[in-house]
Amino acid sequence: MWFSTFLILNLFRRRARSLLTMAGMAIAIGTTVALLGIAESFEQSTVQSFAERGVDIVVLEKGVLDQLSCDLHTEYGDRIRDLPGVAGVAPGLLELVDYSHTGTVMSVLLQGWEPGTFLLEGLVKEKGRLFDEMDKGVVLLGTNLADVLKKDVGDVIEIQRKQFEVIGVVKSFNFFENGCAFLPLAELQELMGRSDSVTGFSVRLDPKAGSDITVEGVRQEIEELTDDTGVTLGMSAVATQDYANQSMHIRVVRAMAWAMSLIALVVGAVGTLNTMLMSVVERIKEISILRAIGWKRGRIAWMILGECFLLSLVGALLGTIGAAALLKWLAYYPMTRTFIQGDLPPIVILKGLALASAVALFGGGYPAWRATRLTPVEGLSHE
Repeated sequence: MWFSTFLILNLFRRRARSLLTMAGMAIAIGTTVALLGIAESFEQSTVQSFAERGVDIVVLEKGVLDQLSCDLHTEYGDRIRDLPGVAGVAPGLLELVDYSHTGTVMSVLLQGWEPGTFLLEGLVKEKGRLFDEMDKGVVLLGTNLADVLKKDVGDVIEIQRKQFEVIGVVKSFNFFENGCAFLPLAELQELMGRSDSVTGFSVRLDPKAGSDITVEGVRQEIEELTDDTGVTLGMSAVATQDYANQSMHIRVVRAMAWAMSLIALVVGAVGTLNTMLMSVVERIKEISILRAIGWKRGRIAWMILGECFLLSLVGALLGTIGAAALLKWLAYYPMTRTFIQGDLPPIVILKGLALASAVALFGGGYPAWRATRLTPVEGLSHE
């Protein structure tokens, strides 16, 4: 008989307990994979939204963690454009508003961009057209948002008690932008009472500027810009990847994902530990007989750990499948499809399997050690 077959048969001898342990592990790993998958998608999408547009530096208000709370004057963009090596600067205003839809309230992300900005290069017209300098009271809808709201070109949408005409439905390479609404910058500034105010600037560097022009050098120059009195403008310039790592909303999502995952993993680990410990206690006589016929302590330990790893990995596999199915469902559910991507990043699956292995090691470590301490005499006299 193969050693692996022996382990499987041992688990089938206690089917109910094994199934319950696998179910607990599936819930723990499934929760972890789903939450980490959402967090990973947020981070990848943020980096992608800038990288695909050739943005090298993101400029925010210094000392402000949340971009939604940033408040920079639009004229700062002109100062940035004058710096050597800067090829383009695009101001943007980001706002999160509540929108009433079919009796429920959902959050909608509004993007305020200038007509003709290079930020619009990432949007493909599915229907209608993009806005221009002469447009007033118009809005573009991402494909997912338009589908959720059941709006098309020519329809009217009410945002913050003001009517806007949908002039285009656009599709972005970035998943989360497909759940956004896009307005001309001046229009959104007026709507939100933020005249001449933006939440950030996207900066492109000139690839032909020469080797003396670097992202780090331009970044420092932006932060050192001053007003007429010599006081710094209070801007924080970061490279796109650093922005994703430092972004407040990404850090919050990541922290919440790990916090909730940790709780689930602890519950799963304790359940596994309890199952394996009970298994050792119930099999004292059996383990002692194995020791008496020549099994080494190491082989006994591998038997217990092997059973624990089988329980954990099968549970992890079931949990990962469940997490993938859940994300697919949420990607089609109207209230969540605008900000949850249905795909599960491979790195998250690997993290889930690694965590399952760690839980198995924790849950089976002590029971395996205890099993190796049993002597043939002690077990054979056990009732």
